[in-house]
Amino acid sequence: MERRDVLRLLATGAILHLAPSKMLAVAAEARALLDNQPSLRTLNPHQDATVKAMAELILPRTDTPGAMDAGASAFIDLILTEWYDEVQRNVFLDGLAKVDSRSQALFAKDFIDCSLQQQGDILIDLGDSMVARMRKSRDYHFFDPDSDIDTDFYAILRRLTLTAYYTSEAGATDELHFEIIPGRYQGCAASSLDEETSKK
Repeated sequence: MERRDVLRLLATGAILHLAPSKMLAVAAEARALLDNQPSLRTLNPHQDATVKAMAELILPRTDTPGAMDAGASAFIDLILTEWYDEVQRNVFLDGLAKVDSRSQALFAKDFIDCSLQQQGDILIDLGDSMVARMRKSRDYHFFDPDSDIDTDFYAILRRLTLTAYYTSEAGATDELHFEIIPGRYQGCAASSLDEETSKK
């Protein structure tokens, strides 16, 4: 698969709809791209810290790894750099800046300096706005693919965070329970029919 095809699948979240075997192949290519990714190329250190904090709130570490463990911010930086055009990048970066503006207005500090409760409140507000916007783009039960939902920073962040997580080893194995090799194989095990036949 071509690099651009991999990035397209990742950027749009379409990879999550692939068959498990195909998803594993794309995920492996994506992780190879990340391994060859130099340091941050689009996000600056402050933006990277903000993305990490927000992604970890979306998918926190529990008894399974969280978004930070899956390298979500590095993944997002890769997509912003290699796939998004300037307009899409600016939508994301402007949205990120507005998170700090909102945080300053509410709590007089940047998002990363807020308490977890304050950060959670901001994400709840962003989520409510995203849902309201999605409802406006629906015609009865049909989603309008030409709507401007892709200009919603939080929707983009959530999609990229989920894609980063579920294409990671932790997300694919711990959460989706993908198994490349089945847990056990019993090719020579006698079936119940065989057992009945041998008793006669």
